[in-house]
Amino acid sequence: MKQHDFRRVGVLGAGSWGTSLARLVAQRNPETEVTIWSYEEDIVEQINQTRENQKYLKGLRLSENIRAVGNPLEAVVDQDAILQVTPSHGVRSLMNEIKDHLPDQIPIISATKGIENDTLMTVSEVLEDVLPEIYHPYLLFLSGPSFALEVAQEVPTVLILAARMERIAQRTQPLFQADFIRTYISKDVEGVEIGGATKNVIAIAAGAVEGMQLGHNAMAALVTRGLSEITRLAVHKGANPLTLAGVAGMGDLVLTCYGNLSRNRSVGYHLGKGKKINEILSDMVMVAEGVKTAASVYELSQKLRVEMPICESVYKVLYEDLSPQEALSSLLSRPHLQEWRML
Repeated sequence: MKQHDFRRVGVLGAGSWGTSLARLVAQRNPETEVTIWSYEEDIVEQINQTRENQKYLKGLRLSENIRAVGNPLEAVVDQDAILQVTPSHGVRSLMNEIKDHLPDQIPIISATKGIENDTLMTVSEVLEDVLPEIYHPYLLFLSGPSFALEVAQEVPTVLILAARMERIAQRTQPLFQADFIRTYISKDVEGVEIGGATKNVIAIAAGAVEGMQLGHNAMAALVTRGLSEITRLAVHKGANPLTLAGVAGMGDLVLTCYGNLSRNRSVGYHLGKGKKINEILSDMVMVAEGVKTAASVYELSQKLRVEMPICESVYKVLYEDLSPQEALSSLLSRPHLQEWRML
């Protein structure tokens, strides 16, 4: 397949990120037919009739070459590339449903960030677990500091596309190139995946810092030490630590911790203001991946014996009713140690 031969692209998931990526691919490739699947019938109807996803990306028109469907197989069969953009907890069941209908030798790009609760697998590990081995060389993972709304608004953005086979990443890279986007490639799937998933947990802590009005010093400390934790876990999973110093690690972490569009930061902010997690989630329309991922990261860190005190504190606030104030006291009372001793 040549670089310009992506004539049909399927997108699995019509949330804000899936819709934004479908819009990007469709607008930059006007001859490409983009089929986007949503399990929500009203979203399918909105996109097809009004050219807009009013629930998740309101006010931004979608190209005429985007078609919404309610059956995921319609976004899979006879496609030249497939974008998987469903929440991490739904990836396994969806892939089991469609795996017998996937075309051979096409890029399967996951733009989902998370770690599965029961298995403690990253999305890449889930896909490799579910899909037959013939598909594994064609799996790619899109990450980087990128709010869906801002990509749809076409503001300058940097992404990273990771694949174990570099030539597959090079072939697929043009799908995500635009005059406002630079998309880098990487062979470090583990680093890109861990960076994208774990930063959501740190972002909850960052939101709590903001909600508790702890100031700029505390936020800088939280983000920096959070990056240390992410890097420790990634290295234990076989990643290159330099990956976490780039857009997949530091870049995505800074965006999610400081950006007002971050759902995970918003969860933490309300926790810092004294709200309980069930109350916060009941008021949210979109998924905050960090809530489920906090449990996975905690269990994984315990399993691998990786020291991650911030992530552990977030887990205890979310799942063991520890107050943010108690979590702060616990973190500040830890022994004074060398900065990089555990890496």
